[in-house]
Amino acid sequence: MAVLGIDLGATKVSAAVFNDGGEILERRYSLLEGRAGDDAGYLISDLIKSLKADYDISGAGICVPGIVYSKKGTVWCPNIPKWEDYPLRSVLEKALGSIRIEIESDRTCYILGEKWRGAARESDNAIYIAVGSGIGAGILIDGRVLHGADDIVGATGWMALESEYDKDWDQCGCFETFASGNGIGYQASKLYARKVSSYEVFDAYAKGEETAVKVISKAVQMWGKGAANLVSLFNPEIIVFGGGVFSGPARDLIPDIYSEALKWAQPIAIRKTRFCASELGSDAALIGAGYLVRN
Repeated sequence: MAVLGIDLGATKVSAAVFNDGGEILERRYSLLEGRAGDDAGYLISDLIKSLKADYDISGAGICVPGIVYSKKGTVWCPNIPKWEDYPLRSVLEKALGSIRIEIESDRTCYILGEKWRGAARESDNAIYIAVGSGIGAGILIDGRVLHGADDIVGATGWMALESEYDKDWDQCGCFETFASGNGIGYQASKLYARKVSSYEVFDAYAKGEETAVKVISKAVQMWGKGAANLVSLFNPEIIVFGGGVFSGPARDLIPDIYSEALKWAQPIAIRKTRFCASELGSDAALIGAGYLVRN
């Protein structure tokens, strides 16, 4: 039987039908168009129903960019109004009947996608560091994804990587303020005294522009420190860098990030850990969502 993966993005809901081998049989999507509360929930159920009518589907995995409260069956999704504590599981179960529903955070789906079809296929101990507008990590240890007491494991943007506290970090954490896409733009904007995007910073870095080199070099240091701490804590076989920032020129910085991590991590563990870029790119969450019910 086939399974569905559903990736809830910022502007649309993407769906894919997977066979047993993880191959995508069909893709569909629906635009969110500002939907809030139940309107967004029904959009997801309607998309599932449309695919269920054409395929023999055993279950659907849902990837939510936020927090999935597994004990309550509710989700917090900051890009959808009225989803602060939304009962997504019960809404979908009522609409879809007997079909199996599994819901996880994007961090969890990233690492499960790489486990099923990507760079972590051969690993039971792997970490996916997602670097986009923010920073988060999906953590697979001994074949199991970590969740924590309140399902907030992997909020790595809040890692304390500098010795002196700065109020700049109050909104999203120390790591994220320096090394996320938004953080890189923010650091550069302070130095240029004008608003700058991370894309502009990477373009200037490629040309050897001094300020951009300073900002990206600091980001490399932070990525290396953050990864080193994760290696020392969890002893993974592989760390996969993904998200929007590492789908572009940051991929070429991974050897430098590893060199930085060598300075800080437990020495035996880091030399047995491989650093690489995602093999799945923007499909990691969608494929991981399918794996929720396939596994």
